[in-house]
Amino acid sequence: MTETERPRGDQPSNEDEDESFEGHLSRLEEAVSRLEEGDLTLDESLELYEEGINAYRRCHEILEDATGKIQKLMESVEGELEQEPFERPGQES
Repeated sequence: MTETERPRGDQPSNEDEDESFEGHLSRLEEAVSRLEEGDLTLDESLELYEEGINAYRRCHEILEDATGKIQKLMESVEGELEQEPFERPGQES
């Protein structure tokens, strides 16, 4: 269901927000915090651990995608702009 198809008065679900890097990172931080408290059952801990791993993997995927999109623009001798892949400082080609 799109935003325009959603019945009036219904709030967007947290799933929409959680698709962002920040949403996944927030879920990961919450999972870590709750696991560190140590007051969960084994089943709850395992479920939360799995959620945290999934959030971590999604954050990693989003960062990898962003890294792939980052490019430096260099001016060529002819004055045209050329794109070069982004390399982090200390990264070898």
